[in-house]
Amino acid sequence: MSRIGQGPDMILKIGLYIALSLFGIGLLYRISSWFRCKIGPGARKISTLHRVASAIKGILATFFSLRFFNLITSLILDVILQRKIMREDFLRWIMHLLIYLGFMLLIVLHALHGIITSKLFPDYYSTVNPFMFLRDLFGIMVIAGLCIAVYRRFILKVPRLATNAMDVYLIAIAGIIILTGIFLEGIKITSYTRYREMATDYSAAENAGESKALESYWVKNFYVVSPNRELIFDAAALKLGKSVHERSCSSCHSDPRWAFSGFIIAGMIKPAAGGMDTAGMPIFLYYIHYIACLLALAYLPFSKSFHIIATPVCLLAHAVIDEKKSNPANIATKRAIELDACVHCGTCSIRCSALAAASGRKNSDILPSEKMQHLKSMIRGKKLDKHKLDALMEGVYLCTNCDRCTVVCPAGINLRELWFQAREGLIQNGKPMPVILSPLSHYRGLMKDRLSEEYYARPLDTAINALTSTLHDIKGRTVTLSVPDRDFNFADEAGLSIDASTCSSCFTCSTCTASCPVVQSYDNPVEKLGLLPHQIIHATLLGLKELALGSNMLWNCLTCYQCQENCPQKVRIMEVFYRLKNMAAARVVEAEKENAGSAV
Repeated sequence: MSRIGQGPDMILKIGLYIALSLFGIGLLYRISSWFRCKIGPGARKISTLHRVASAIKGILATFFSLRFFNLITSLILDVILQRKIMREDFLRWIMHLLIYLGFMLLIVLHALHGIITSKLFPDYYSTVNPFMFLRDLFGIMVIAGLCIAVYRRFILKVPRLATNAMDVYLIAIAGIIILTGIFLEGIKITSYTRYREMATDYSAAENAGESKALESYWVKNFYVVSPNRELIFDAAALKLGKSVHERSCSSCHSDPRWAFSGFIIAGMIKPAAGGMDTAGMPIFLYYIHYIACLLALAYLPFSKSFHIIATPVCLLAHAVIDEKKSNPANIATKRAIELDACVHCGTCSIRCSALAAASGRKNSDILPSEKMQHLKSMIRGKKLDKHKLDALMEGVYLCTNCDRCTVVCPAGINLRELWFQAREGLIQNGKPMPVILSPLSHYRGLMKDRLSEEYYARPLDTAINALTSTLHDIKGRTVTLSVPDRDFNFADEAGLSIDASTCSSCFTCSTCTASCPVVQSYDNPVEKLGLLPHQIIHATLLGLKELALGSNMLWNCLTCYQCQENCPQKVRIMEVFYRLKNMAAARVVEAEKENAGSAV
């Protein structure tokens, strides 16, 4: 390849075709996954074809409705100006704008100049203004954004901003692309080989004297490093060189000082420019720059950087889809898009109500931004090992449904709804966990009308069955959970001493039972629930552990505190229920450990 910038040689052309093919395949795979992934019980009933058809119908309906204005507003404010990020962190907002806008404008102006820029501007040349100046400006914008990213991650160390190998790769590949481009520009400014190519193709010099004068002018004003020792730099020669330049070169080559970043590099390398040009450094840098661009393009759909496509789509979908009114098929597709839209920024984790639990349990998957990664893998069909699955289940179950993560998510992900749907999918097939017996119960009760009776009851039945007299391990053996019929210390075990002592004040007025929304939802509550709230309290006082722990009421409880708030004797009913649930769940865990030990 003798002419840098005139187009890649055959090897690079093949590389370009391969990169475009990989990009296209990856893009189709990721977009198709939006219609294939099923999050939550409701999505399982909707076919892929139905979701594709509903999406097309929804898009067309949006363009011909008032929601189109919502789409335009979101495009400007959320996608381009990124207002959600600005509200949370101004420095991060500046970083995102610099990187995102810089790269997008470079792609349009420079990478796709033959397709876009040259069609919009017939007189386009990469070496004339304003294009030369803008190219450098956009490149410096990206470099500034990357510097802020490095500062935030490795110096400022923003809380909950986790850095992994993918983050390092993205910063590195972006830096390589921009820096090699700037250095390549600087070397091309000083390159005598490049100058001779341009002079041969475009010079209007009529004789050797004019050719020498033109070269002198470029050496003097454009930083070209010439090996020619016979050049003359007096006023007459430079005036003649300027005249030749204006006749033949000025229309397609502006003063290289406008390429300010490349011009600075040219000044720095000028003493060694001749040797670098002879050694073929411009060609070498061109290959590095081009290959880095191809690698970034080919790997984009398979990496975290796919969010530059998925996040805008998610924000636009969020602007026009109503969780209560829109087509369930489109809502299911939006949830799948949300998995790819997550940028792993950690904003949700900083606001998470379960933040303290993540530290106490030593489980980072309790935090939204962390469990999103494993959830994405599981939903995409990747089999998680037991440790990761248990960590994910605990993280999803411990969500308090406070919605603090959703309101701050810069990608517009409805995280609370995503956790609810993911949780429902997990608990339909998963084992009972202690955490599904407390705060989760209340939110599931509130969402009961969105679940079929079968789906709502299944995890409750699973928890109850797990507390029956036997447990079966994977080899079919059984472990017996036997306890005395009556345990006189059970009341003290059932809570803190102050909670247990309040139970003795109960005189069976049944106010707790009468105020319980779960009891009121059944025509025959005794048949469905077993012991009722006031009966569980008495069973606890009497030491009837098996009877108290085995009551369906304990697991159907919504933890709404209605019983405790209405109790005339101030019995801490709900606090005792919490303790009973945790005691029952602990028995299951211990039985599993014993079972696992026996298997070994």
